[in-house]
Amino acid sequence: MDFSFKTLRSLLLTGSLLLSGMGAAQAIEWPPGAPAATIKAQPVTEIVDGDTVLLASGKEVRLVGIQAPKLPLGRAGFKTWPLAEESRTALQALSDGKAVSLHFGGRREDRYRRYLAHLTLPDGTWIQGALLAAGMARVYSFKDNRKLIGEMLALEQTARRDRRGIWALPYYRIRNPAETWDDINSFQLVEGRVVDAARVRNVVYLNFGPDWRTDFTFRIDHRALRLFERAGIDPLSFTGRAVRGRGWVKAQNGPLIEITHPEQLEVLDVQ
Repeated sequence: MDFSFKTLRSLLLTGSLLLSGMGAAQAIEWPPGAPAATIKAQPVTEIVDGDTVLLASGKEVRLVGIQAPKLPLGRAGFKTWPLAEESRTALQALSDGKAVSLHFGGRREDRYRRYLAHLTLPDGTWIQGALLAAGMARVYSFKDNRKLIGEMLALEQTARRDRRGIWALPYYRIRNPAETWDDINSFQLVEGRVVDAARVRNVVYLNFGPDWRTDFTFRIDHRALRLFERAGIDPLSFTGRAVRGRGWVKAQNGPLIEITHPEQLEVLDVQ
């Protein structure tokens, strides 16, 4: 792992891998029919990290729908995630000093009063799409901001298949359910076959082992179930199916991820 990380870091810093990835990503344009720009021509004056920028107006923008590797940013004891500096550099190469348009597809601000927006450049480049295509971020969605998640998942999947950026590192690998005890309090992609989909009152549990007290579970509460119903998806039909989900792993009996909206789960075509 040390060799591959150092090699990848060196390539990124010299521009070889980063430029090839970003070159491919520059073809990612704002999808037709996606939300129109609400705020236009705001220059980017600072790159905070790989998914956050500061505008000339003084307003901070969190690039909605993605999560880039994290920097400490003053947090005591926080360890820099692998490729965090490189993801910041990628965003800087795309947007620093350039005018960006802001597109809103859901909730507009977070609790820190940052805009939650998709960003596009004057040439139509979709910044979130470019970062995902280069492997400099992964999809990170919320129930109140679900626009373009399908498009972003497709870009992430291609980058992962080609082992671009973060997907070349074991740190960001997709977990299997049995190993998630080591991932408590972290954001992960978890993939496996559902042993049993069970409804208990108004909650559905997707269990990945015979013992719900210790095995990994996806939990879908009654509010999320309404969104599944509107999407025409019955999670009780997932028994025996291979699925991939994403979210923050917590300890509740066994390791558990709360599913708040359908886009957090992907049903895989695996026999």
